[in-house]
Amino acid sequence: MIKLTKLNGRPFALNVWLIEQVEETPDTMITLNNGKKVLVKERMEEVVLYCKEFFAHMHHGTHLEGKKDVSQ
Repeated sequence: MIKLTKLNGRPFALNVWLIEQVEETPDTMITLNNGKKVLVKERMEEVVLYCKEFFAHMHHGTHLEGKKDVSQ
């Protein structure tokens, strides 16, 4: 899971395995594979980086440099 922020300022954790696509419309909208859409404060590039960090940690047990930690 990655930690993100809803537009109302509330933090939440998102299961990266459910992400189908991320786009800026201009807000960052994450579409999940069940069709649900989530708007977040983070930019698309940040969301992509957090996902890369998550998968790097899962595959190699390591972290890439980033602003937010991925869950263990």
